[in-house]
Amino acid sequence: MNKERLSKVVSQLEKNNFEVFFAENLLAARDIFEKNILNGIEVSSVSYADSITMKSSGVLELIRTKTDIDFIDTFNPDHSWREQINQRKKALTVDLFLSGTNAITEAGQLVNLDMIGNRVAALSFGPRYVVLFVGKNKLVKDLDEGFKRIKTVAAPLNAKNHPKLKLPCQVSGICHDCQSPQRICNTWTITEKSYPKNRIKIILINEERGY
Repeated sequence: MNKERLSKVVSQLEKNNFEVFFAENLLAARDIFEKNILNGIEVSSVSYADSITMKSSGVLELIRTKTDIDFIDTFNPDHSWREQINQRKKALTVDLFLSGTNAITEAGQLVNLDMIGNRVAALSFGPRYVVLFVGKNKLVKDLDEGFKRIKTVAAPLNAKNHPKLKLPCQVSGICHDCQSPQRICNTWTITEKSYPKNRIKIILINEERGY
């Protein structure tokens, strides 16, 4: 993917009221997060949703060093499932929420598909600010390509990362529109614009990261 296309996507996202930062690599993304975002807003509480790219950047470890920030851990392995759910409800009230997105269209729309909806809920409403870490492989032409990417790439790979779920896509690598009670594809969202302006901040990384 050339920089001209990336630049056009950044411009479109900004027209849609997202605040966008461009990072050449994952290390640069972490630095941008610390210097340009975390140090630039008042933050007393932080939480997150699942995102390989975000986790790989090291920002969660950075947050944990901040003794003045209340860190709500939504994936603590020592917590029961019910306790994790309660933490995810609390996460909707934080100052800063961290995650990723499944796809970004050339028109500057965010496309996402969730299992229980905590990620897309926070993206839509609740946290004061949302920061998304996004590899360039998430860029798609339009909504149809975004839907296809999620069903044929993101969702099956995400399912494989959770072997206990026992889903057909883990074996075939494609969506079966299954009826499993553990189905991870339940709630779609399309975010056309950020409201208020700059509430959703996107760090677009010039690397293929996550799925």
